[in-house]
Amino acid sequence: MQTLHVDADTWMHRLSPRAKLLALAALGLLLFLTQSIPVLACAKLAGAGLYFRSGLPVGEALKRLRPIFISIAVLAVFAALFGPLHIAIVTALRLTALALFAAAVTATTSMSAFIDEITALAMPLEKIGLLKAADIGLAVGLVIRFVPEILDRYRAIREAHQARGIKVSLPTTLVPLIILTLRDADNIAAAIDARGIRRQ
Repeated sequence: MQTLHVDADTWMHRLSPRAKLLALAALGLLLFLTQSIPVLACAKLAGAGLYFRSGLPVGEALKRLRPIFISIAVLAVFAALFGPLHIAIVTALRLTALALFAAAVTATTSMSAFIDEITALAMPLEKIGLLKAADIGLAVGLVIRFVPEILDRYRAIREAHQARGIKVSLPTTLVPLIILTLRDADNIAAAIDARGIRRQ
């Protein structure tokens, strides 16, 4: 599997994974508590500054976020059509800023560090019997690692359709994408169970 982590040596790479995750959670909360366009615009610029200093070339950095940006643009258009323009702008700025901050954290934190921190943060919930912390860490790690795989698989399906002269549409790409993803999920679950990684 691929990873979204960028192997570089920046100050964000050296920052504690826990500090980055807690800062991301706090920033996410603050972004949803404000509707000020200037504040959200500044947050977007700050997020972009952090993300584009993560060690990725600009082209690759933009490529990674293209699907997210397209989704945000579509959501903003619908918000503008069915509600006040101010709300649409706030929504677009808020989600873009959050996506940039999250991308910066993901690019500068290794998968093992993510899993370790999520597991540690979930330990209080395990102590009161709500869940198993190790399972939460594993689940989050698998989700993060699946993201680039799913995007690459979608591009491969789209290119195969274009090569065969088939019109690229949501139904023709979504069905094979779901089938391939579920097949891989089953294989990974079987491998996890065979190795006894998940505690009973």
